[in-house]
Amino acid sequence: MKLFLTLSVICALLFQFHELQGQGIDNYQKYLAIAVPEPARRASIVLRKFTDSGTVKYLMVDPGNLATSIARGDAATVTPDSWENILKRFQDTPYIKAINESYKNADRIQDAGITHFSSIERGAALTVDLCPSKRPLDRVLFAKLIDEFGKEEKPVPVALSVTGVWINSHENDMKWLIGLAAKKYIAITWVNHSYNHKTRRGIPLRQNFLLEKGTDLNGEVLRTEIKMIQEGVVPSPFFRFPGLVSDREIFRKIIEFGLIPLGSDAWLGKNQWPKNGSIILLHGNGNEPVGIIRFFKLLADEQPDIRKKRWLLYDLRESVEDYEEAGTGGK
Repeated sequence: MKLFLTLSVICALLFQFHELQGQGIDNYQKYLAIAVPEPARRASIVLRKFTDSGTVKYLMVDPGNLATSIARGDAATVTPDSWENILKRFQDTPYIKAINESYKNADRIQDAGITHFSSIERGAALTVDLCPSKRPLDRVLFAKLIDEFGKEEKPVPVALSVTGVWINSHENDMKWLIGLAAKKYIAITWVNHSYNHKTRRGIPLRQNFLLEKGTDLNGEVLRTEIKMIQEGVVPSPFFRFPGLVSDREIFRKIIEFGLIPLGSDAWLGKNQWPKNGSIILLHGNGNEPVGIIRFFKLLADEQPDIRKKRWLLYDLRESVEDYEEAGTGGK
């Protein structure tokens, strides 16, 4: 019996290690550095280092427009640096400004981070959370987006907050979404929403979600990024806390991964209605149909302005860039 238990534990550990390394990706790790591409262009910030089938690669972010990319190690001159030096060197860029702005509400137990962009914008940024679910993807939501905005905005911008567990159990849905992006129907910003998105009913928020004792934050963040890369998509520099729940300590740790915490001031499932510049939150995993219904009502109400391009959806990265360069600050 003891031998059986020992072998079971060993097999489980080996399986977990294989999954973390996964499908040609090895030694995936947080790695902070400055990268100057060849031929020399403006510098990018390296957030991760890994090997893919033996080739060293870096995940990096352009601090000017928040675009992320994956580059081979021989495609840039890479110099390791500290997070403190990076914050100082790039302090005037939209990326670092957004990180600093997000700290303004870092002490919130729920909905910390960036929740709103400039009210000058005529419209909102749409974020769709894909938490673990046994239900299929709400594909009608995306069909509606394309139908309503396809003539005014093509591709239609949408941010998807994905969990590793959802990707694992929704292979066909994931391929379908990637296919829509490949056909230029939608433009997806891939947001890290943790790997497991653990939650327990009846447990206080300060002991729940990622705040649960024993949570492996490193695994929750990095395993999700690995899963995205395995699917052929590039993780963005945004992170949404499961349940929108965090405390100042875990908030700080997420930022030290180089990620911008993303909240919402318009969670439609909770009857929070958007204003200009809002970050709308929907669940597209089948678990919150009331939010989808309310979003369709919102589209019906705004349809005249949508047709006149006076109420549109905004790309998260472009919203941050415009917002911070305008000097309006965060909320």
